Amino acid sequence: MRLTYHTDYALRVLLYLAAYPDTQLANIQDIADTYAISSNHLMKIVHKLGKLGYIETIRGRNGGMRLARKPADIRIGEVVRQTEEDFFLVECFDSEHNCCVITPVCNLRTALQEALAAFLSVLDKYTLADLTSNKALYQQLITITRKEPQSL
Repeated sequence: MRLTYHTDYALRVLLYLAAYPDTQLANIQDIADTYAISSNHLMKIVHKLGKLGYIETIRGRNGGMRLARKPADIRIGEVVRQTEEDFFLVECFDSEHNCCVITPVCNLRTALQEALAAFLSVLDKYTLADLTSNKALYQQLITITRKEPQSL
């Protein structure tokens, strides 16, 4: 099983926000700089996470984002299910486009469906709080890049 970059980055945004100081708002550019990924791509992901109710965004000069729920209330399996486009591990998972001639007798589909269910079941056991239990260490590792005003 391989997750899309969209899901990978969505999970990274949530991890970042879970580790971010509770009294501050994070912004897309800081997250993009920290992970060395496109801020344009992150905007789409942040928008989706907001629509899904995982984060809240505050507009304006001093705006930013923060988690909309407690990390203990965010299940990783749920996030993966909501951010992945599909779970078509093989062609026969997509009944609309399946052209495989052995589908009627093939047991591979059953085995892969069981494996996918097990994969998601394991992720369902973990919350964002579980993954960021050492918040202080996360804060050290996630470099929050802030530009200080330049003195003349």
